[in-house]
Amino acid sequence: MSAGETTAPEAGAAGTVQAPVAESVFQDPARARRVVAVLSLSGVLVSLQQTLVVPILPDFAVALNVSSATASWMVTATLLTSAVATPLIGRLADLFGKRSMMLVCLAVMVLGSAVAALGQVFPVVVAGRVMQGFAMALLPVGISLMRDVLPRERLGGAVALMSATLGIGGMIGMPLAGVIYEHLGWEALFWVSGAGGLLLAALLLAVVPESAVRSQGRFDFAGALLLTVALTGLLLAVSKGGEWGWTGVSTLTCAAVGLAASAAWIPLELRIREPLVDLRTTVLRPVLVSNICAVLLGFAMFLSAYTATQELQAPVESGYGPGLSETQAGLAMLPGGLLMVLLAPLSARMSRRHGAQATLMVGAVAIAVGYAVRAVLGSAVLNVTVSAAIISGGVALALAAMPVLITEAAPADQTASANGVNSLLRSVGTSTASAVGAAVLATSTVTAAGVTVPTIGAFNLLYWLGAVVSLAAVAVTLCVPARARVRS
Repeated sequence: MSAGETTAPEAGAAGTVQAPVAESVFQDPARARRVVAVLSLSGVLVSLQQTLVVPILPDFAVALNVSSATASWMVTATLLTSAVATPLIGRLADLFGKRSMMLVCLAVMVLGSAVAALGQVFPVVVAGRVMQGFAMALLPVGISLMRDVLPRERLGGAVALMSATLGIGGMIGMPLAGVIYEHLGWEALFWVSGAGGLLLAALLLAVVPESAVRSQGRFDFAGALLLTVALTGLLLAVSKGGEWGWTGVSTLTCAAVGLAASAAWIPLELRIREPLVDLRTTVLRPVLVSNICAVLLGFAMFLSAYTATQELQAPVESGYGPGLSETQAGLAMLPGGLLMVLLAPLSARMSRRHGAQATLMVGAVAIAVGYAVRAVLGSAVLNVTVSAAIISGGVALALAAMPVLITEAAPADQTASANGVNSLLRSVGTSTASAVGAAVLATSTVTAAGVTVPTIGAFNLLYWLGAVVSLAAVAVTLCVPARARVRS
């Protein structure tokens, strides 16, 4: 069914049924623009959940009287929750309504923000961060809702804008975190994110209609349990392996449990009529390619922000670092966020004219070029800012193209779960980048001004690795079958 048309219900995969799509938004361009604007705000909110705490982790360790390694659970907890919740929420959204599940996620996130802000002991704050992780499901569900309520000619630009806001929020979050913490304290970080969640919920209710597209069937509780165990085990092994030791008992146990649960989950999903994740959809070539690229480019995307801020904050005595503050390092990333905004409409036009495959490929090439520029030109503030902006531009194109590939290939009543899996795999790439980055930077260090910092050689190794991974995504993208150009 093409967007903007009302059709009779038609059979979908695994016995599902596609309901008619309401046309009210299609007939009102002004309302369609408001819908896009509100849904795009969810991308900003999603990225803020993660980036607002990252620059302040050392301060959280002091304020809550825990070690730096323990404080890192404030990031890990949200990562684990988002990885597990995203595919589950995606399936529930297909079954019970996409806007409804976005509101549920926002309610849990706002409650988590209050818990974290009021908690004065570390376990309570981490519990709040766990609840905040539900916000990560907003992006894939929102993109799927766009397919249901927007006309086809507006879908590409809307998806591009919403995807770009994910990076925009990340770029804004780092300097914003420093300003809020310095003037209002760490509790204010959570009150700000909670207020953002309340505002977005009100706007969703006022502006965005519920989708009429439903997947018929039951929720796969056994599949949800196995997937939860599998993701928790594997992501703990990846994200904490460097801290626990890659051959340590905890790491190997988590990996073994995760692999065993995965081995049980895959045949279950292939056997039942109404699976949590329709694996047959995930092996459609455009969807599969998009998912593989999500892992690779999730790795490359996170690695840039992870390394750039550390390199910019390295002391001058290190021989390469400019010695910026946390806030200054975050501000140096802002041009990349602005570039993502400017490239959002260009990405949509590229996808319409040349296909999402070409857009994804150009984005991956740009990321590789950005990493090469950073490795060659050195650590001057201008060099790092320019190279990070090039990488951000490539990320904007790639993030916009991946959901387009999925929405064009997946059945309409499975787009939320399909996009949820794509977001999950991007989280896998992100957590892998965090683990690899930490391991590489820890292997080669130098003491400068009484502080132990990575060597420039360690940074350059990661930059070339980011370039190689991005070029691997280009190779994978070539596997997408060419499609006829669509003229705007």
